[in-house]
Amino acid sequence: MQLKTRPDQMEIKEHGDYGFPVHVSEEAINRFDSNSFLWHWHPEIELTWIMKGQIEYHVNDTCYILTEGDGLFANSNMLHSGYMKDGQDCEYLSITFSPRFIYGYENSSLHTKYVDFITASQDWPSLALSKETGWQQKILSQIQYIYAMSKMPPADYELQVHIALCSIWQHIYSYYSTVPADRLQTSVALERLRDILSYIHGHYNENISLEDISRSVGICKSECCRFFKKHMHMTLFEYVLYYRIQQSLPLLKTGESITRAASISGFANPCYYGKIFRRYMHCPPSQYRKLWLDSTV
Repeated sequence: MQLKTRPDQMEIKEHGDYGFPVHVSEEAINRFDSNSFLWHWHPEIELTWIMKGQIEYHVNDTCYILTEGDGLFANSNMLHSGYMKDGQDCEYLSITFSPRFIYGYENSSLHTKYVDFITASQDWPSLALSKETGWQQKILSQIQYIYAMSKMPPADYELQVHIALCSIWQHIYSYYSTVPADRLQTSVALERLRDILSYIHGHYNENISLEDISRSVGICKSECCRFFKKHMHMTLFEYVLYYRIQQSLPLLKTGESITRAASISGFANPCYYGKIFRRYMHCPPSQYRKLWLDSTV
C-alpha cells in the first residue's frame, strides 16, 4: 500500500471525525510499497512511538533514526516521510489528532496562548522523544497509556484520551516556551521544499528537466540542486525516479503492461524503467506484478 495524497502532498485520510478528532493506529513499515511511506503532510499533530525495530524518519530537513522505545512529535502541517532502516521492519504506534481537540473554542486563551504558539509556527517542526529524558519519558508513558486504552476502551475513553493529550501538550508547551530565540529555524526553506515537491508530483509523468523545476521556484539550477540535496538527502534526479516508480506500483497491481506502466509514470523507455524498478524494489516489475496478482487470487 501507499499513502494517498493531493498534488500538494496533503494526505487524503480521515484522522478521526468531528466528534472525536483522534486516530490511534498500529503501523508497520513493511506494509508500505518499497518499505517506505512518501512525503506528505496533514493539519493534524502526530505522535509516534516505536514498538519494535527501527525506522529512518524525516521531518522537513531533519532525519531521525528511531529505535524501540523512542518517540517523535511532528507538528501540524509538517512534511514527513519514513523508510525501512538496514532491512529491519519497524512496528510503531501513530496517534494523530486535531489541534482543536486541545483548545476547544476558536480564539480562546487555550487556542491563542498555548496551541497556536506552537502549531502556527514553522520554527518547531518536530521533536524526538527519548526514554532517557525525564519529561519526554512522561510523554511516552502517556502515549503508551492511550495505546492500552485503545485496545480495550473504557466507558470514558474519549475523556481519558483528552486528558492524556492535554498532559502531553503541557509538556511540549513547557519545553518550547523556553527554547532560546537563536535556535529557531526559518520557514522559508519549508515553503520552497513544498513548492519543489508539488511541482515534481504534478509533472512527474512529463519530460521535466532541472531547468523546469528550478524555474518553478524562482532559483538557479545549481542552488536548486544544492538546496534539495541538503534538505532531502538525495538528488533531485534520484527523487524523480523514486517517485515515478512509486506511482507505477498501483498500475502493476491492476495487471497493466510493463510498457504502459512505464509510459504512464514518466519513463520513455521500458527497459530503463525495469532497471530503475529493480534498484528500488529489488525485483523486476513483471515479478512484482505476478506476486501481487497471485496474492489476490
